[in-house]
Amino acid sequence: MKLKRSSGILLHPTSLPGPFGIGSLGIEAYRFIDLLSGAGQSVWQILPLGPTGYGDSPYSCFSAFAGNPLLICLERLVEEGELEAEDLAGVAMPEGECNFGFAHGFKGRLLHKAAQRFFREAGAERREAFDRFCCEQGYWVQDYALFQALRKHFEDAPWYRWPEPIRRREPEALRSWGEKLAEPIRCHQYAQFIFFEQWFALKAFANRRGVKILGDIPIFVALDSADVWANPTLFHLDETGQPTLVAGVPPDYFSATGQRWGNPLYRWEAMAAQDWSWWLARFRWNLAQADMVRVDHFRGFEACWAIPAAEQTAVRGSWMPAPGAELFTALAAALGDAPIVAEDLGVITPEVEALRERFALPGMKILQFAFGSGAGNPYLPHNLPRHCVVYTGTHDNNTTAGWWQGLSRAEREGVRGYLGSDCRDIAHELMRLAMASVADLCIFPLQDVLGLEEQARMNTPGKSRGNWGWRLLPGAFTGERQKGLRALAEVYGRWSSPHLSREQNHL
Repeated sequence: MKLKRSSGILLHPTSLPGPFGIGSLGIEAYRFIDLLSGAGQSVWQILPLGPTGYGDSPYSCFSAFAGNPLLICLERLVEEGELEAEDLAGVAMPEGECNFGFAHGFKGRLLHKAAQRFFREAGAERREAFDRFCCEQGYWVQDYALFQALRKHFEDAPWYRWPEPIRRREPEALRSWGEKLAEPIRCHQYAQFIFFEQWFALKAFANRRGVKILGDIPIFVALDSADVWANPTLFHLDETGQPTLVAGVPPDYFSATGQRWGNPLYRWEAMAAQDWSWWLARFRWNLAQADMVRVDHFRGFEACWAIPAAEQTAVRGSWMPAPGAELFTALAAALGDAPIVAEDLGVITPEVEALRERFALPGMKILQFAFGSGAGNPYLPHNLPRHCVVYTGTHDNNTTAGWWQGLSRAEREGVRGYLGSDCRDIAHELMRLAMASVADLCIFPLQDVLGLEEQARMNTPGKSRGNWGWRLLPGAFTGERQKGLRALAEVYGRWSSPHLSREQNHL
């Protein structure tokens, strides 16, 4: 994939402002795109859009294909006539950190109400659009809707604790439960129809404003997901549905005991025997939703850290080879030169680099990792290749201001020496460094653009609670912050030409 010299912002939609405890695909998302365009930015990077499970992590979802209903804009449903304005009146959570618990309850109740009205009163055109969506996405949406209806029926028990006939997907059990839970199944299908209707409208608006979407594909899926329940032979599971090998990473910069993610590992040979159909469907759908996709944990396609499921940490894992070359060859044959960015961080070997280079995929370079190991550090700007994406930090890093505060005096002096600056505004200094580099694309977490400290951190790897909750306060990304970013983009040749129309009728 060839990248245009440009820059952009990393912000997950949950972090947008909004009245109902979490960001949405509504007016604030459209305003954010306008702000990006006005700041000379041409890329909006997001995290995975799937329906989140335990811990609300977008990297642990109930489906690799479905969208997160919590992101649905309820105001749009009022405009469609599927909710009443009174349903939203007097309900407004304080701006600030995400309140996932409130959002699950409030939005879940209103989406159920909207679905009931839709199936009673929707006109022929809307019903045809719904039927078309369910037909086109039939390879995943029916399994997902039944999976979610069953989880609710069994009081949120994971699928491997359901009664054996439906756990094993026996045909009679699927038929019987499909009839018994027909109404909640339709409600979940409706929520997916609405999510993607709103998402594709937002993406089209972004593209008209000169902003591309950079999506995200986690390499692994959650054990308690529709994907594993519907395709158990593709994963390392025992007869009861429990994993025998789980994913993670060995001890590293983030954790002395490594990270035990708990995702079941793939049976790659079974996927190859199906001509990679599951992966091809996944990439096609994600590339329809975004202009480019970042593949998380790319090194896992060369070899992944396999941890025996009985182990409580990642220390006693081992490297299991993965057929990444065969998979990406199949992807290239089916999809051509797909716009994929490889998240090649962590324990990177020459074999991983060779895999990425064989398919001409741009990798990621993190400036927070660039200092402290001499002039040969591959993340230092003078060592960067053009064909890469440079970041100040990612969603897994501390904010740049928080990172700076955690450095020793000697480490700070090393950074000052490289930058030739007193580093009074370290986030701005690293942003300037990234903008000036030869890297084709540079991305900044919005927290760094705003100069925020550690309390604005999005995720701390290895920490099971308290992540993913940061939200943008209304009005924070305007004025001087927006103008300063635009000036950097212009000076360093990353300027995205402004469009003539602000398309206010879409807001």
